[in-house]
Amino acid sequence: MDEKGLGKQLQAARQTAGLTQQALCHKAGLSYSTLAKIERGAIKAPSIFTIQRIAEALGTTLADLMGNVGPASPQKNYKTSQSGIRFAYFDINGCLVRFYHRAFTRIAEDCGASPDLIETAFWHDNDAVCRGDMTVEDFNASFGRQFGMSEFDWRPYYLEAIEPIPEMQQLVRWAAENYRIGLLSNIMPGQIDTMLASGILPTVDYVAVVDSSRVGAIKPEPAIYEKALAKAGCLPNEILLVDDSRTNLMAAERQGWKVLWFDDYRPSESIARIHAALAE
Repeated sequence: MDEKGLGKQLQAARQTAGLTQQALCHKAGLSYSTLAKIERGAIKAPSIFTIQRIAEALGTTLADLMGNVGPASPQKNYKTSQSGIRFAYFDINGCLVRFYHRAFTRIAEDCGASPDLIETAFWHDNDAVCRGDMTVEDFNASFGRQFGMSEFDWRPYYLEAIEPIPEMQQLVRWAAENYRIGLLSNIMPGQIDTMLASGILPTVDYVAVVDSSRVGAIKPEPAIYEKALAKAGCLPNEILLVDDSRTNLMAAERQGWKVLWFDDYRPSESIARIHAALAE
């Protein structure tokens, strides 16, 4: 991709939408310096997810926004499984990475409170942050006040606590070569980009990334599945959701999706079931 050509394309799209750089930054959740550098071509190969956020803020699609930039990419011949699956969504926490409960123990050690109190306080506001109703900064400030941690920041605790599940990394890479895949996660702002940039998540061709904090809904709310369906571009019964929460899976089933429960204590067994579900 030619970064200068991309920058001119983004600038033209922004101007057509009647937005200043500051206004677009606010809508897309980007810093002014990042957008300015992209537009003048100073950032080589900006994250595809950053460009997707810009496209969403401009009310257009990633394909339309980048349609005239660089050479056309060859189209993959994606497969359809015997059961009719054409698209697979993967949850992140509990599926692609082992969950972050040990972060509560680390925070407890740092502030002298019990891990149970830390976990209770975390879950009290977690949904609001993941839905985008509360900023990460407000979450950190509220949490820090409760436990006397004036400089508290959840993100480093989270990133230190999670562990990629190697077998799932391999499966996602295989699935991306054969099927249209995406991520569908209840997650705090910025965490997906950070995990992709650091290699915690597989860097493959995700057709859709449904980040709860960006779409304003969390699983198991119907709205997030409706948004994910629109991004997948196929029928409900052609989608497979892999998730570690049975509540989230049941909600997807009610939308007509196929579902598969992932057990991170027995990843090999779960992965075998995913392979079977995606068999040609």
